[in-house]
Amino acid sequence: MIEVSNTEALHDLIEDHALEAVYLYTPMCGTCQVASKMMEVVKKLPQPFHFTKANLNYLPQFAEHQSIESVPCLILFKDGVEKERVYAFQSVPFLYETLNKIATD
Repeated sequence: MIEVSNTEALHDLIEDHALEAVYLYTPMCGTCQVASKMMEVVKKLPQPFHFTKANLNYLPQFAEHQSIESVPCLILFKDGVEKERVYAFQSVPFLYETLNKIATD
């Protein structure tokens, strides 16, 4: 999973990939640590998304512009447009199904 630390790089990745999954976290968040492990598993499963992760502490403008409510947060983009936002990382199967739903819509 590619990690970015500035808003411009993140916007470039969102625009460069037809299907982009942006995982936002903060290092001191315990729930984020669990979600990170889940994301690593999902990333290895067959699906068409490009994955990017970002420490939200370094992206205050992005957080404000996107109205991020909390971390962890997974934002799914299709052709540069936000299609889904996940705050509750329920399970690996839930995340995988959510990705596949967006990819086939």
